[in-house]
Amino acid sequence: MKSMVNEQDKKCPFVFNTDATTFTVGDIVCYRAPEVLGDMPFVGELIAVHSDHVVLKHHGEIGGLENHIMASREDYPIVAKSEALKIMS
Repeated sequence: MKSMVNEQDKKCPFVFNTDATTFTVGDIVCYRAPEVLGDMPFVGELIAVHSDHVVLKHHGEIGGLENHIMASREDYPIVAKSEALKIMS
């Protein structure tokens, strides 16, 4: 991600929605998989929003539901170990 920022403009190239109450399909979110990768943040795109969870794909991933990840519906969604390992294989 560092290579996406030039020296003159050090702003993050993403605009994240960090308010779970306003999540909609297509929003860009910052998610984590703490059981697998600690506190490392990832960029995801919401492909479905439910009352108690979201479904997302890693931002930039081509494909549809075959590369989806279920996560908690909170300001910074949390992905369970089983979900993270599903896409890491």
